[in-house]
Amino acid sequence: MKKNLLAAAAFFLFACNNSNKEDALHSSPNNFSTEGKKVVIYTTADSTNYRLTATDTLSFTELGQSKESQPCIFVDPLHTFQTFIGIGGALTDAAAETFAKLPADKQSSLLRAYYDTVNGIGYTLARTNMNSCDFSSDMYTYVKDNDTALSSFNIAHDEKFKIPLIKKVLEESDGKLNLFISPWSPPAWMKTNNDMLHGGKLKTEFDQSWANYYVKYIQALEKDGVLVWGLTVQNEPMSAQRWESCVYTATEERDFIKNYLGPTLQKNHLADKKLIAWDHNRNWLYQRASTLLNDPEAAKYIWGLGFHWYSESQFDNVRKVAEVFPGKALMLTEGGNGDFDPKRVDDWSLGENYGLNMIHDFNNGAVAWTDWNILLDENGGPNHVKNFSFSPIHSNVKEGVLHYTNSYYYIGHFSKFIRPGAKRIISSSNTSQLLTTSFKNVDGKLAIIVMNPTGEKIIYRMYIGAKGVEVQCYPHSIATLVIF
Repeated sequence: MKKNLLAAAAFFLFACNNSNKEDALHSSPNNFSTEGKKVVIYTTADSTNYRLTATDTLSFTELGQSKESQPCIFVDPLHTFQTFIGIGGALTDAAAETFAKLPADKQSSLLRAYYDTVNGIGYTLARTNMNSCDFSSDMYTYVKDNDTALSSFNIAHDEKFKIPLIKKVLEESDGKLNLFISPWSPPAWMKTNNDMLHGGKLKTEFDQSWANYYVKYIQALEKDGVLVWGLTVQNEPMSAQRWESCVYTATEERDFIKNYLGPTLQKNHLADKKLIAWDHNRNWLYQRASTLLNDPEAAKYIWGLGFHWYSESQFDNVRKVAEVFPGKALMLTEGGNGDFDPKRVDDWSLGENYGLNMIHDFNNGAVAWTDWNILLDENGGPNHVKNFSFSPIHSNVKEGVLHYTNSYYYIGHFSKFIRPGAKRIISSSNTSQLLTTSFKNVDGKLAIIVMNPTGEKIIYRMYIGAKGVEVQCYPHSIATLVIF
């Protein structure tokens, strides 16, 4: 892996820009010239040794009009859309506990693999859990029972594994990490079912105490040197799970934001934190967005909406929210291949699932994308409710080794080559056999993703204006074409 990544990185190093501004459509007055530019192709393909490997370097030529049957990708850099924030994964208790069991050299390898822009895939985004979640070894909160004033609040639990991992990630990424927090459940005594598990609702008499809880957690992390970029209101607020969960209707979430959480963040000088609502599946995304964002008193506190992929695809719902509420950001806050089976750890469809979702989410307006756990053990855990799952990288704890799945490389085709501050441009395919999305980085380099989910080798042409290149696309592959 290291050899492939180093070879790929030798061609270029993208500049970073941390602009988080949400942009409407822009048109460039300048023509984009292909004169003198090269196209370097990086490939990951099934039944080959290609893993983010530089496989070809091409030059633009006059190709003329193709035949109707010729597969083609048409790229238009003259029109730009949303500004890209970043890609990353979740730093859960499970990831942190598994990481702590690795030998020091493997810890270093994993950090480089995810967060180094040259020798890794350059993650710039992270999510972590406030209170326990299913991917924790135990259930916990940060206060004693019935402490409505939160005077007993402390994060000693996180100091053992989670915060040390976050600090190592911050160090590896040179501090260029946007970290957001998400609660799975308030303490049991704050809920109608007196249980952190199995759904239940927040008791209305604890609305203010719970809003204060977010503030306490953010302040405790930042006092410990961990800067918080944003927060979500509630993980999966429509599901009563057997693990930590808490249910909010759309109106309940709206009212909690506008009457408690939003004003409390503002009062405590935390209005700059990105407040992300919904944090659940795409299928209900528009309904939740319309309830929250059509209310000006709630909308003024909301930076954007997060969504998950655990439903039918419904990518159109992302586009509809982007069209109706163009001032609000959209980001995938969780996505992962569930139901862990060690026999399927190298199943190629796992990576293709990432490629398909990322391409469609970005094409429909997403500004950021957050994978689920960055690391799990050989059983897909630890997990205190046995909800075991896949991760892009797994560790065999007993042997102290890391296993990189194809999902890691599929994600890397986006995160390594599309850098913060990039703007999406048009990338159009004339065939359903090829999926594509494209971005223009702040340094002017173009990153064009082309995915072939079929079992056939495809020769296609990639055009910018009248000029283009002819590209060989391997069966079950993903490629990033870098133009500079």
